[in-house]
Amino acid sequence: MNTTVAISLDSRRRKKDGSFPVVLRLGHYQRTTSIGLGFSVQLADWDDKKHKVRASCKAVSSVSRLNNYFIKRKSQALEIISKLEEAGKLVSLSISDLRNFIEKQPETLSSFFSYTEKLIEQMLKARKVGNARVYKNVFGAFKNYRKDRDLRFEEITYAFLKEYEAYYLGQGFKLNGLSVNLRTLRSIYNKAILEGVADQNNYPFKRYKIQKEKTVKRAIDQNALQRIVQLNLEPDNPCFNVRNYFLASFMMNGMSFIDMAFLQIQDIINDRIRYRRQKNGRPYDLKLTDSLKELLSFYLKGKTKEDFVFPFIRHTQLSDQYKDVYQSRKMYNKGLKELAKICEIDDHLTSYVSRHSFATHAMMKEVPLNAISSMLGHSSLATTEIYLKNLPIEILDEYQDKLSLTKI
Repeated sequence: MNTTVAISLDSRRRKKDGSFPVVLRLGHYQRTTSIGLGFSVQLADWDDKKHKVRASCKAVSSVSRLNNYFIKRKSQALEIISKLEEAGKLVSLSISDLRNFIEKQPETLSSFFSYTEKLIEQMLKARKVGNARVYKNVFGAFKNYRKDRDLRFEEITYAFLKEYEAYYLGQGFKLNGLSVNLRTLRSIYNKAILEGVADQNNYPFKRYKIQKEKTVKRAIDQNALQRIVQLNLEPDNPCFNVRNYFLASFMMNGMSFIDMAFLQIQDIINDRIRYRRQKNGRPYDLKLTDSLKELLSFYLKGKTKEDFVFPFIRHTQLSDQYKDVYQSRKMYNKGLKELAKICEIDDHLTSYVSRHSFATHAMMKEVPLNAISSMLGHSSLATTEIYLKNLPIEILDEYQDKLSLTKI
C-alpha cells in the first residue's frame, strides 16, 4: 500500500509554552501531511522510538489513557484507508481528500444524520434545492422516529428497516410514503459506501426490498380533455389561469410544474422553447405550436427576457423561489379540483395529470414509444413504460375487436 499513518511529534511547530503538537503523520503516494490530535507535549516527554508519551509526563492525569487515545485514532485512520482501498477509491484520492476523510470524528464519520446534513448542504450549494428538500424531509422523518438520538449506518439493519416499516404504517401513513423515505435512505447509504463512510458489508438493502402500491391511473380520457379545452372562461374567473396552466403543460409535451414555474421569456427563441429540466439538467427543445403561442401570449405581455413566463415565482433568492413553487403548486392543485367540478370530471386532477395525459394521448395517436420518451424528457424507456403501464380501456377494447373471431 502506498499510504501510511504514524503517530508523531510535530517538532516544526513549537508553541509558546515550549510544547509540540502530537499528530498523525499521513503519507500518500509520496506526499505527506499531518492531522492534529488535539494535544501538545514537551520534547522531553515524547518517546520518538515508541511514538508515544513517556510515563514521566506530568502534563496529563493519565498518560496511558492519552496514549490509548492516540492508538485508537491511528487505528480508525487505518480502517478508513483500508475501506477506501477495498472500494477502489483510495488510488484516485488526493492527499487532501484523504485527510478530509480521516479528520472526521468517528461518531460523525458513521453518523447517518451528520452525513445526510453534509449532503443537504452540498445540494444547496449546487442549487439543487428540490433534491435538498426531499433529503431534508426524510432526515426529519428519521430524526423524529429516533427522537433525536443519533443513528449510525451500522445500526441501519434489516431488522431496523422492518421496525421502521411497522412504525410508519402503524401511524396510518401510506405505503408509497414509506417507499419514498426508504428509497431516499437507500440513496444516502449508497453514497456513503462510495465515500467510504459506510461499510458495504453491512448494506441492509440486499435483503430488504422496498415495496410500493400500484400507482392509480392519472391520465384523463379524450372527452374529459376536450371539456377542459372547450371551457369558455373570462380572465377574472378563478379557474381561468388553472385551465391555462393545465393545457400549457399538456401542449408543452407534459412539462412538469416546476419546469413551467422556472420557464423564462428568454427560453422562447424562434418559435421554439429551449430550457433545461430542473430535475436532471437535461436540455429540452420543443416546437411552439400556434395553439400554444396563442395561449402563452396572455402571459408574455409587457415582460422582459429575464422574467418568468408564468406568475408562480415572486422572490429573487433561489431558496425562496422554491418555496414560491411549492406554495403555487398547492394553490394550483386546489384550483384543479374546482376545474374538475366545472367540467364534470370524476378523475382526481393534479399537476401530474396533464403530463400523464400527454403520454397516454400520444400513445393513443400511435406515436412511437421512443418518441414519447424523448418528448417527455425521460432518460430511459423504462421510465416512460411506467407512465404507460396501464393502457386506457378504449385501446384494450379496440385490440379485442381486432382479435375477435368471425362466425364460421
